[in-house]
Amino acid sequence: MPKNTSPRRLPTLLLVLLVCALAPRALAQEETVGVRASLPQRDAQATAQTTNAPAAATTDAQPGAQTSAQTVAGAQESLPELVRRVKPAVVAIVTYDAKGNTLLSGSGFFVRPGQVVTNLHVIEGARRAEVKTLDGKGRIYPVDSVLGTDEEGDLAILGVSVPAERAHAVDVTTALPEEGERVFVIGNPLRLEGSISDGIVSAVREVPNLGRIIQITAPVSHGNSGSPLFNMRGQVVGVVTIKVTNGQNINLAISSSRFDALKSARAQTFDELAARERDPQNTESSADWWYRNGLNSLWLGNYDTALGSFENAVNKNPDRVEAWIQVGYCKVKQGKNDEAIRAYKQALRLRPNSVEAYNKLGDAYYYAANFDDALVAYKQAARLRPDLPDAFYNLAMTYLEIGDRNAALAQSRLLQPLDTELYAKLMAEIKGR
Repeated sequence: MPKNTSPRRLPTLLLVLLVCALAPRALAQEETVGVRASLPQRDAQATAQTTNAPAAATTDAQPGAQTSAQTVAGAQESLPELVRRVKPAVVAIVTYDAKGNTLLSGSGFFVRPGQVVTNLHVIEGARRAEVKTLDGKGRIYPVDSVLGTDEEGDLAILGVSVPAERAHAVDVTTALPEEGERVFVIGNPLRLEGSISDGIVSAVREVPNLGRIIQITAPVSHGNSGSPLFNMRGQVVGVVTIKVTNGQNINLAISSSRFDALKSARAQTFDELAARERDPQNTESSADWWYRNGLNSLWLGNYDTALGSFENAVNKNPDRVEAWIQVGYCKVKQGKNDEAIRAYKQALRLRPNSVEAYNKLGDAYYYAANFDDALVAYKQAARLRPDLPDAFYNLAMTYLEIGDRNAALAQSRLLQPLDTELYAKLMAEIKGR
């Protein structure tokens, strides 16, 4: 230490050095506290941006993007919210005879303004009918006419003069629900208007010339006939039809693709419809009675009973192609493939360009392990209906059975633009081989 340095200045110098050493640490702590203090604000801003993003996207997005956003929003709705949104499209239906006495009560729903879908059996034998809307306190409107009927599908379109603001049409999808998917029904069981029941899809079955039948666990009762079956996006996937076996209701619905294809025809009055029902050449004929009885058994999966009815139908009317196809279908279910092949060939003799008969004939050959003839039949079906997904799926599966993976992949490429779900199922089969 220099001699002219005073001893009293030493503590001061040490103090300065200590302050200089500690100052950066204190500043760092202040910066850290400042950063931490700012984080909630940034998080809040980020949250606000995230919350506001859908609205901004909806404003700027194209129509397709809006639809996608709406679909996602719809998928997140709770059951009560869905019910509030779709219930105004559902109606209660009451039918009357010529004397004004009540015949049946049922359900229905608007598919277009002034057009209500219901089950055909709800209005059979009626001379007039009324619908009651379920919005607000409800309003009653007379049914003006019957715009279209589908006897095999047990469907009818009713013409109703309803103000446009009260005709809330449903959103219909032809996409089939998956087994285990949650669904709900709105209808009028036992005249309890607007009752809700929910459950799951327990099975999806095919019935030739009819389409897909959806079995559900949602409870339904008389009066639910014609009710819409909704998925959890608020879309109609089917129409409920009450079927009874051994005294118990089987909860079934016909897929929406069936009524989506039902178009309005010449309007009929109830008197005209009743006169047609009494015509022995129509539904009251013996052959038609047996055929419809067979369809009822098919709905329930009672193939043995159905076969007896269809065989009676072809005995009464040997020229009915649909009945021969149903005979073949039931024979395949019984494992009697040779007899099924004969029935399908009879159907093709009567109607050489029947796509359904060729496709089902292919099935009979397939299950009989006659894959070459199965390929010929399926190719005919695909030639007649190039937009038929089942034909290409069946061709691919048959090629897999004979070990021709490349041919199966070629069919998958034809199937992909027609039915993405069936394509995914096929690709899973191909990868598993």
